[in-house]
Amino acid sequence: MYPGSFDPLTKGHVNVVSRAAQLCDILHVVILTNPSKKPAFTVEQRMEMAKLCLSKWANIRVDSYQGLLVDYMRDKSIHVVVRGLRSESDFRFETEMAATNALMYPEYETILLPSKTDYSFTSSSMVREVASYGGDISKMVPPEILPIVEERFKQSEQ
Repeated sequence: MYPGSFDPLTKGHVNVVSRAAQLCDILHVVILTNPSKKPAFTVEQRMEMAKLCLSKWANIRVDSYQGLLVDYMRDKSIHVVVRGLRSESDFRFETEMAATNALMYPEYETILLPSKTDYSFTSSSMVREVASYGGDISKMVPPEILPIVEERFKQSEQ
């Protein structure tokens, strides 16, 4: 599975998905709810955007979940999580998360995929920041959702 908040999905996310989808029969892209974050898009909107961007891969399933990642994995009999790495700080965070999750779910395994260099500084929070000032986000988000993201932030400017 490839979990995240995907608020919104970025080209970097899609790159990780495209690579991870080659490594497994079914890849579950799961939109997690993080109570410590104030999302720009609802879970339903994020799921719809993910489906628009990821429909070209027949082996991808888009889902959402609120709760512990390991509980979802246990419920679905999933044992491997794919995480993208943009920087050294991502590596540290992801290895700590992997160790914690393995304590709760011994079958838990993590595959860390380094980001393509073009996307190493692109994050959902960066997209939201640039978009909130009316900046060009066309190189950061997939074309399928560019108008949706731009419209969302045009509304917040008014």
